[in-house]
Amino acid sequence: MILAQNEDLLTQLQNICEKLMDGVGASLAIFGLTLLFALPLGLLVAFGRMSKFKPLSLLVKLYISVVRGTPLMLQLLVVFFGPYFVFGWQTSAEYRFYAVIIGFSLNYAAYFAEIYRSGIQAVPVGQHEACEILGYNRVQKFFKIVFPQMVKNIIPSITNEVITLVKDTSLAFAISYTEMFTLAKQVAAAQATILPLFVAGLFYYVFNFIVAFIMELIEKKMNYFR
Repeated sequence: MILAQNEDLLTQLQNICEKLMDGVGASLAIFGLTLLFALPLGLLVAFGRMSKFKPLSLLVKLYISVVRGTPLMLQLLVVFFGPYFVFGWQTSAEYRFYAVIIGFSLNYAAYFAEIYRSGIQAVPVGQHEACEILGYNRVQKFFKIVFPQMVKNIIPSITNEVITLVKDTSLAFAISYTEMFTLAKQVAAAQATILPLFVAGLFYYVFNFIVAFIMELIEKKMNYFR
């Protein structure tokens, strides 16, 4: 009896995992593309935030304030429905995925920008003075001296944001984009069991564990700056 029950449970788990695989791919796509666009965009936003040209600095500061002060879910809705309600444009079915990536990238770029800014400002003044003595121009100073030290300083904060991003991928349901957690809720409702939600939770934990492990390795690699 117990053996049969265990076999039924394993079969059910296998069935759930197979159904969630498409959602896993969607979640990974959101995660990977968001990092691909948000990390470099955040650096540009950080430069704008620190710009001595006041109108640009204030505009970027406003952008960061709005993004950090409003829910990501609301931002996804604005990006998805905005083209229609503001410009009257009819969006295609594929735009739903693009809206998810645009919304996530704009949101995380704002957070990354502030992390970058803190890392840049944490570089000692003596390092900048040494660059001037060596005759480095601004580009050489940034990429040879400031950027490596900035990366080392911000890795813990970036790790927290990346881990948060893994979990935030579930918010794509706000514009009816089916990722893993949305699929898990659908399977749970169809089978009248909470098991798919636990399977989804296990995926988030394992994936975040891998992310944290990789980021810890990178942090150790950066120890040569001590």
